[in-house]
Amino acid sequence: MDQPTVGILHPGSMGAAVAACAATNAADVLWCEAGRSSASVERAAQAGLTPVATLAELLDRSDIVISLCPPASAEELAHDVAGHRFAGVYVEANAINPERSTRIAALLEPVAIVVDGGVVGSPPVGGKTPALYLSGPAGAIERIEALFVGTAVRTVVLGTDIGKASALKLAYASFQKTSRVLVALAVGMAREHGVDQELIEVASRRADSYLSERQYVAKTAARAWRWGPELEEAADTLAAAGLPPEMLRAAASTLARWHDTKDDSSLTLADALDRLAHP
Repeated sequence: MDQPTVGILHPGSMGAAVAACAATNAADVLWCEAGRSSASVERAAQAGLTPVATLAELLDRSDIVISLCPPASAEELAHDVAGHRFAGVYVEANAINPERSTRIAALLEPVAIVVDGGVVGSPPVGGKTPALYLSGPAGAIERIEALFVGTAVRTVVLGTDIGKASALKLAYASFQKTSRVLVALAVGMAREHGVDQELIEVASRRADSYLSERQYVAKTAARAWRWGPELEEAADTLAAAGLPPEMLRAAASTLARWHDTKDDSSLTLADALDRLAHP
């Protein structure tokens, strides 16, 4: 099979790294630079992606399009793609709930072939090997699997039903992200009463406790702009299953207190806790 041309929408830290892996088995990997930030331009350049001027050009040239963007933008982006009548394979890899994945599939099909995807793990750089879970038409999934053969992205097939990959992604995110928020609240409470070090010592006796990883609080704050909307999607998924969504909505609300720390790698634990207490 000839190597496909791949389009990535849009190369954030995860999207750029995944696209760089896809480039191993692709003829070219395109991205649309119109309206994107200088940080996106730099990420795309470092990943070796080929810039194009418009979304229309990207869609016209691409056999496979991978959508990796903030959850809130997923359907708007899919609408834009549908408006251009894209006829290739569209990988909906955003952290959105299964109902939204199904809506996007209905929007793009039958002109395009839609694969539901969910990335679990850190961006594939520095030895990290995230898993890309896939569900959807078997033939299209085989093309995505071939795209990542021999790369740091592991593909795992969950079946043919759209929504399975999204559900798994959000089920894991519900635990992994909310537990980090609870660490911030616990450490913040302890610090207020001068027992934060003692709390860490208690937690460190348990090898499986996130409380022993308080350095992650600052990283959580820097990622809050992405994690909050993702947990809202997970809350919607719980509600659709008849399960109580309030804890995840509360975690998302807590993360919103860090709205102005987007991708701030210089943030310290003290900074993050101060902002959490006094937004």
